[in-house]
Amino acid sequence: MPESATGRAAFDETEKLSGDALRELQLTRLRASLQHAYDHVPFYRTSFDRAGVRPQDCRSLGDLARFPFTVKDDLRANYPFGMFAVPRSEVRRIHASSGTTGRPTVVGYTDRDLSSWADVVARSIHAAGGRAGHTVHIAYGYGLFTGGLGAHYGAERLGCTVVPASGGMTSRQVQIIRDFRPEIIMVTPSYMLTLLDEFERQGIDPRSTSLKVGIFGAEPWTQEMRREIEERFAIDAVDIYGLSELMGPGVAQECVETKDGLHIWEDHFYPEVVDPITGEVLPDGASGELVFTSLTKEAMPIVRYRTRDLTRLLPGTARPAFRRMEKITGRSDDMIILRGVNLFPAQVEEIVLRTPGVAPHFQLRLTREGRMDRLTVRAEARPDAAPEARTAAAGRIARCVKDGIGVSVDVEIVDPETLERSVGKIKRIVDARPRERG
Repeated sequence: MPESATGRAAFDETEKLSGDALRELQLTRLRASLQHAYDHVPFYRTSFDRAGVRPQDCRSLGDLARFPFTVKDDLRANYPFGMFAVPRSEVRRIHASSGTTGRPTVVGYTDRDLSSWADVVARSIHAAGGRAGHTVHIAYGYGLFTGGLGAHYGAERLGCTVVPASGGMTSRQVQIIRDFRPEIIMVTPSYMLTLLDEFERQGIDPRSTSLKVGIFGAEPWTQEMRREIEERFAIDAVDIYGLSELMGPGVAQECVETKDGLHIWEDHFYPEVVDPITGEVLPDGASGELVFTSLTKEAMPIVRYRTRDLTRLLPGTARPAFRRMEKITGRSDDMIILRGVNLFPAQVEEIVLRTPGVAPHFQLRLTREGRMDRLTVRAEARPDAAPEARTAAAGRIARCVKDGIGVSVDVEIVDPETLERSVGKIKRIVDARPRERG
């Protein structure tokens, strides 16, 4: 089936830009975005003035490092609409984070923003192997969460048929996949594994479905998880990256032909990697914290937003015009320091995925006994795991964490579907330590 004019043609020329042409486009858009933010967002005017910089001081892409960072607390302090750069009458949609750790972060979109968002998600689905005429099963949550609607409008922009399944009702999702025969599914990787378990619980071979490609995002996931999904479902599993503060899904996408990291759509989002402690900009290839500046957003431009995601920037491969970011290895604010040892959830995930009898769903629970912090790894058993398999799994996880990470942890194997989930994701870290009085 031929590509639709609003699908491939909408972004084909940008993907062919030379390096010099892309950098020229980025600088033009960056200067305009900085001016737009300075002129229309009081927070940015104050922030730039305090740092002693003006938009006209940005004469090269490297000059962006002179501008101050934006962090999540800045967005919360300006709740709900203080970061908007256009009149409310020009805002066509509002999304927000869940706000589970404080005030939600609110983002707005103009008509043009929504069109740009649809374009970058369409580009992402195409890079993942999707084509006009394919059916896309979207099991991201709809509503204030950006995942569902972001994927939805991007798939339609590409010319796909959309099944807006949203999250939950797992047994019904299995039926819809069997009956509607989609080629593509977009969902969190942890919920995809829940779907896989449900297929097998119903006695259905997951490898027999119509699905060819899974586009997974909204949470970090490892190569071990990719291998499990691909082997159990006989599909290509690729990563999509986004965050609501910047746009939503579609900021970067892994290409199906290489699966070697996510190409960042740099004509809309300018990336930097900085030292998480000092904030110093690091060269490409160095690992650090990912920082983004929007280049085309109207309703809510964002300047040097610290994502807390840890990665590094690499040259483009399947899409040479755009640099790649490695799969997110963790978040700087998710690092646990346990008795002097640094530990990330992704390290535990790799161990859990290699453990027989355990599903790939886990949670880290921090408690305190006296002056000592304790960490309990809570992992869900597979439905068919016998009691002795659970005991063996707990021992194996504890040993592997001790041998591989260098710290002792407790391990609790819980019943399937026990751990709390939100929009298809499991909260990885639960800090139950008593709060310090101050």
